[in-house]
Amino acid sequence: MKLHCFGESGNAYKAALTLELAGVAWQPVWVDFFGGATRSPEFRALNPMGEVPVLEDEGLVLTQSAVIQLHCAERTGRFLGERAQERQEVLRWLFWDNHKLSALAGSTRFLMNFLPEHKRPDAVIAFQQARLGASYKVLDQHLGARDWIVGAAPSLADFACCGYLFYPEPFGFNRAEWPAIDRWLDRIEGLPGWKHPYDLMPGSPADRT
Repeated sequence: MKLHCFGESGNAYKAALTLELAGVAWQPVWVDFFGGATRSPEFRALNPMGEVPVLEDEGLVLTQSAVIQLHCAERTGRFLGERAQERQEVLRWLFWDNHKLSALAGSTRFLMNFLPEHKRPDAVIAFQQARLGASYKVLDQHLGARDWIVGAAPSLADFACCGYLFYPEPFGFNRAEWPAIDRWLDRIEGLPGWKHPYDLMPGSPADRT
């Protein structure tokens, strides 16, 4: 499998982490997002949406991180839960993450770190950080009495919801303020094969400085 990605993308990290922890053979293909690669005709031919991640698997082309995660889980029989009800719960958290966590964390992190300082919309950032706080509260309360988001083992839900929370750039998340999330992230870091996004995929802010 080939995963078109870049290290700064939390959505790509969800897919890359799932592939890595599932133990499948895959290789990253660096996408120069900050150089405009996703707007190129060549990339748009691969994904008209102009986004990473994109997975190529024996002629099959898949986009959107949750779709790639599901493809990996279905191929390997891992990380989808043991019962139908758990699978539905995994999907519920994938959709929640996409709407309530990653969408806000990703855009807030971009506004705060990857735009020139004079272009950063302070009011928008403050608004989104407030919404993120509500999402952190939901996740922290859910994890208060459990090790994993769904069931007794790690699942796609964990690898989706953690997607942006390992990044060092500021966007309104402080692990110390959310003890249950902090312990959960420690457990994810302890999984065999876990890697930080900047170690798992090519590209990082340090490469551009």
